[in-house]
Amino acid sequence: MKILSVNELKKTVGEKTLFQQLTFSIAEKERIGLIGINGTGKSTLIRILAEKDDYDEGSIVKPNDYTIGILEQHPQLNNELTVLEQLLTADTEINRVIKRYEKSLVELNQDPNNDAIQQRYFNYQKQMDELAAWDIISKAKMILSKLGINNFHEKIAHLSGGQKKRVALAETLMTEVDLLLLDEPTNHLDYEMIEWLQDELMKYPKSILFITHDRYFLDAVANQIFELANGTIYAYKGNYESYLEAKASRDEETLRKRDKLENLYRRELAWMKRGAKARSTKQKARIDRFEILDEELSNKIHREKLDMDFSGSRLGKDVFEIKNAVKSFKNKKILMNFDLLIKQGDRIGIVGQNGSGKSTLLNLLAGKLTLDSGEIKVGQTVKIAYYTQESIDMDLNKRMIEYLKETKEMIATSSGQLISAAQMLERFLFPMHTHGTPIRKLSGGERRRLYLLKLLMEEPNVLLLDEPTNDLDTETLTILEDFISQFSGVVITVSHDRYFLDKVCETLLVFKGNGVIEKYIGSFSDYLQSAKDNQQFKEQTQRTGKDQFVQERVTKKKMSYMEKREWETIDSDIAKVEEKLAAIQDEMTSTGSDFSKLQKLMEEEQQLNEQLEQLIERWSYLSELAES
Repeated sequence: MKILSVNELKKTVGEKTLFQQLTFSIAEKERIGLIGINGTGKSTLIRILAEKDDYDEGSIVKPNDYTIGILEQHPQLNNELTVLEQLLTADTEINRVIKRYEKSLVELNQDPNNDAIQQRYFNYQKQMDELAAWDIISKAKMILSKLGINNFHEKIAHLSGGQKKRVALAETLMTEVDLLLLDEPTNHLDYEMIEWLQDELMKYPKSILFITHDRYFLDAVANQIFELANGTIYAYKGNYESYLEAKASRDEETLRKRDKLENLYRRELAWMKRGAKARSTKQKARIDRFEILDEELSNKIHREKLDMDFSGSRLGKDVFEIKNAVKSFKNKKILMNFDLLIKQGDRIGIVGQNGSGKSTLLNLLAGKLTLDSGEIKVGQTVKIAYYTQESIDMDLNKRMIEYLKETKEMIATSSGQLISAAQMLERFLFPMHTHGTPIRKLSGGERRRLYLLKLLMEEPNVLLLDEPTNDLDTETLTILEDFISQFSGVVITVSHDRYFLDKVCETLLVFKGNGVIEKYIGSFSDYLQSAKDNQQFKEQTQRTGKDQFVQERVTKKKMSYMEKREWETIDSDIAKVEEKLAAIQDEMTSTGSDFSKLQKLMEEEQQLNEQLEQLIERWSYLSELAES
């Protein structure tokens, strides 16, 4: 059995110790979800395991032939390569032949009458046969297609950030390794891609260690949870649901121990205040014990339950009214005669495929974009906080508490309770002893968490959230969800995170592309199930219709006049469809790797095959009637 063992690992970044004496092992066929607050070192840990980062102390022990693959949160790709070339960067004989073959195919499409190019193409085609390389290239194209990348010969330099992340994911999935390391693999995937990836990882025959904020994905894929906290690993058997149950029990036990410590602390404090002029050995021991207790209690993050229903700005009945809205980009339709009334208390989730215009709607509501035609009425009392995917403009030399106090030092809840900026920092997982930390020393995820908190401190009455789950850890998301549950204003969020949408949203706007937007009342999971049920009903109806046709065929004995006319021409109709099919198949053979054209031809082929099947079925039915 192949096992990777980590022993007493220590890693320090600047003045901050991420973890020390970190010890765990990964056995075969384990699917481990790695969770923890942003800034605890999750990404650093998997980079260390992949030998892309070093560590200060400890050891990592694994067999000599142990292989590791990694998807980093910000992967580095070669902008000079095409998408398909990027997937075949491993220096193997098969990959070299595939790249030569693909290159000759492109050349042949550009100059089909060139004898030298033809000869090279046939030579590489023969080598592909000998090495059975067709399976590799088919696998690469299948994975890319499933992840929404259909132009295999597009240069990496021309892709968006989200597309690059998906290409990097496809590259990672191309080879089977002993340990697959994935850092936020569901970022930039829509729900169909997430479901496909989820199924693929559940079938993966080796071990996986993955970081994710998607709790449904975590629950479905993981058979073990590692929580990285306080510089150490806490291991839990089972999925995310099992982890939550075990964590709740552990937290209850911690609270009981803490109560005992605090009682002892109070007694010791009383003794210290009385003073001890004589310094006997026994008294010195009590002083030492007091100092140890003080350190233990101050090191524990204590977050009291805060009332998160801020008094905020009053919100009138009129929030947003969109009338006959039209918006396009370069002939791509985003909104077409779109109407929407947004009322006080609404919780709206915006879902759909990447590039369908979801973020555009948020930008329109925030006033960052204007409509081509139509109007958006904004209520006079609306005060917006917009959490965007864009980079944050922060003074990196400023300390966290100063950055937050720029907005407000105190905020009031609806019950009149005053909450300080320091209390809010603690509530959002920044311990008291870190409040003076300069922002430059925070991780990217910690900066995003601080940015979110600053927006909430502005006491808005409308929250616009653009993919908040891409940057925030599961614990911060839980706090945000708790805040939203008490928030009296309007929340409109773009997200692919099913768990977050189910907890937060009551209404969905489903962007289907080409300006088509469907409104759905209910949870995201209900919507997905409804879509599946509708598809199954459609398929069942088609089967039922065919069964009725077969039944008619059994009971009917004589041809009608129209059926006789049909019988006279059906042979030629079948011949015409067969000729079209043959022509399509010839064209597909000569198309090469022009995937968009090939896909169109495949759709035509499928339609013709269905038409041919119906004609043959009809011919069989009519022939029986003709013979009776």
